[in-house]
Amino acid sequence: MATEWEGKSRGSVLGYKIFVFCIKKLGLRTAYFVLIFVAFYFCFFAKNSTKSIYYYFRKRRQYSRFKSIVSIYKSYFVFGQTIIDKIAISSGLRNKFTYNFDGIDHLDTVLKSKNGGILISAHVGNFEIAEYFLNELEEDVTISLLTTDSEHGDIKAYLESVTTKSNIKFIIIKDDLSHIFEINAALSRNEIICITGDRYVKPSKSLSHNLFGQEALFPAGPFLLGSRLKVPVIFVYVMKETTTRYHLYARIADVKQRDQMALLKSYTESLEWMLKKYPLQWFNYFDFWNDLKD
Repeated sequence: MATEWEGKSRGSVLGYKIFVFCIKKLGLRTAYFVLIFVAFYFCFFAKNSTKSIYYYFRKRRQYSRFKSIVSIYKSYFVFGQTIIDKIAISSGLRNKFTYNFDGIDHLDTVLKSKNGGILISAHVGNFEIAEYFLNELEEDVTISLLTTDSEHGDIKAYLESVTTKSNIKFIIIKDDLSHIFEINAALSRNEIICITGDRYVKPSKSLSHNLFGQEALFPAGPFLLGSRLKVPVIFVYVMKETTTRYHLYARIADVKQRDQMALLKSYTESLEWMLKKYPLQWFNYFDFWNDLKD
């Protein structure tokens, strides 16, 4: 079982179509009801994912065997809810949810400086709906998402056809490093660069750091960029609190320039703090710590 993420998440267009039908024709409650059975399916038939998330609860969080097994189902269910919520919110049902803001003033301050900024998040909670939080800022904001563009193209195309068009721009990471010029251009326009810092994909460079008592590999790119570009770096997470309430957290990364390891350390500390509050919302369903046997 590989330690790095393989670049694609599980799922099919048919599965998304079922949930979109439920959301639009039958309501959110029905979509959540269907999810009860889908979550059970993944518990038994997504062997590698289930093994990985069990390891997270049992070894890294020190849960009992019983609590770890129960938490596997809860994790899949909450993950499914975040996908349903993302579709619902981007389909015009934003008013069905409530939102709490914690540290969003940091983002306003960054935008007022007119130098742009870098947001580093993780595959926890529901960061993909952050765009709808940032609409509450006093300053107009343009988001550029740095991505490998390796997710399933057919799923992305389908979701784009049934949801409101996102205002997020995409900067594709390229082998020739031309994306660096796009990043600098976006920052010069006072845009916000968003990137996740928790999924390492070969053959890109990696950095190693401790997370929950065990060394793990992290992609070097976000921390090299964040430590070298002379713009503020903010850790941002959007976490699901209840069925219809989300909470955005934003924290300034206070580290010296050109010290990528200090930035990574600050990031892992913030990630641990967040997951201690929301333990079920760790959505890296692969051998993150490279500690599982095939």
